[in-house]
Amino acid sequence: MDFGALMAKMTGAASAGDGAAVAECFTPDGTYHDVFYGAFTGADAIQDMIENYFHRDAANFRWDLHDPVDDGETGYVRYVFSYDSKLPEAGGKRALFEGIGVVRLKNGLIAHYSEVANTAPGLLMMGFAPERMAKIMARQGDELKGRDEAAGHIPD
Repeated sequence: MDFGALMAKMTGAASAGDGAAVAECFTPDGTYHDVFYGAFTGADAIQDMIENYFHRDAANFRWDLHDPVDDGETGYVRYVFSYDSKLPEAGGKRALFEGIGVVRLKNGLIAHYSEVANTAPGLLMMGFAPERMAKIMARQGDELKGRDEAAGHIPD
């Protein structure tokens, strides 16, 4: 399966709430690192995240992929993602995000999936309080600062 088809299968299954089908797109020890929920490793954890986090907190997903590229080991795909929030404070409002999926591939499957996402517009659309948005942005900043590739950018 080519990279674009693999990502379409994964995102389509995630949008439909089929955690088992999402997990099938990953290596047995693969990791799905969601921008909001964090890292989930292994088929059972990935299935649980899709079925018990994604679909607990949102409905009516749309996940459109654009411009997938890969070299057989690393892939990138731009996306636009939206959903109706089930969070009580969001009052059913629709949220819209854009981002890029960053994928490490192994034997034609996803070994690691992570995202670089512009989350602020979607959080604003849901009516998140500034304090809550600041907490989310701080967590994302701490995660970025903790990555190996960020070493040397921010003084200790």
